[in-house]
Amino acid sequence: MSRKSLKVALLQEIDHGSTQANLAAIETGLREAAAAGVELVVLQELHNGPYFCQHESVEEFDRAEPIPGPSTERLGALAEELKLVVVCSLFERRAAGLYHNTAVVFDRSRSIAGIYRKMHIPDDPAFYEKFYFTPGDLGFEPIQTSVGKLGLLVCWDQWYPEGARLMALAGAELLLYPTAIGWDPADDEKEKVRQHDAWITVQRGHAVANGLPLLAVNRTGFEAAPDGGRGIQFWGSSFAVGPQGEYLAQASVDRPQLLVVDVDLARSESVRRIWPFLRDRRIDAYADLLKRYRD
Repeated sequence: MSRKSLKVALLQEIDHGSTQANLAAIETGLREAAAAGVELVVLQELHNGPYFCQHESVEEFDRAEPIPGPSTERLGALAEELKLVVVCSLFERRAAGLYHNTAVVFDRSRSIAGIYRKMHIPDDPAFYEKFYFTPGDLGFEPIQTSVGKLGLLVCWDQWYPEGARLMALAGAELLLYPTAIGWDPADDEKEKVRQHDAWITVQRGHAVANGLPLLAVNRTGFEAAPDGGRGIQFWGSSFAVGPQGEYLAQASVDRPQLLVVDVDLARSESVRRIWPFLRDRRIDAYADLLKRYRD
């Protein structure tokens, strides 16, 4: 692409207790980002409320909304007013009994530039997402915007190299990961360090393997479990890395933060010339990747 530099912002937030309070905090962050000359803002996963997937309850489906809907109307209006590319993350009600974890992109307009439905859905203690979300059906297709082609994935997708690679093969110029991940308070400190380091390392690996900058935006703060469980301490640490996995910026572990960073988009071209991983892929030998396991 002809563009060489892009100022981006990662809006790391806590849950403020209600959809309206969360959207108000997001509006404040978007206005601050626009005032700083930012062009692209990425919000955290399921930013409208608490991370409700800590338990399984049919009442939680009341949080879902259609796309387009009330939240896209408000966020789209802000994207248009502030001339921002905005990536948001919503609990989509597609139809009765059919729901998705969906990221939505606005390109300086109130109209939707594109959506991505989370493809990999976890079902782990305190992360019971399979109860709520149907796996995405739109594939791994970058979304074209005025700042480039965005390879948009969501949280659990970040553990799978296949998603990042397919976005890169389709021409993505940035990899983006809205996220909600944190610690079980019962884990000891060594386990917490291992999990945190693994989360960062795997995503830096996606940047390196594909020669692309990457933005990961996580929520922060402690959120109690609705069913009386131990809750989750979301670890924040939103970060941006370049195409060799080099740190560009990282947010705090335990507080809301608007992380503003300049991304050099031209580096992908120069890095791919010295590390031509796409050139050397043995596509003739990868057929078994379509198998669940090689018995």
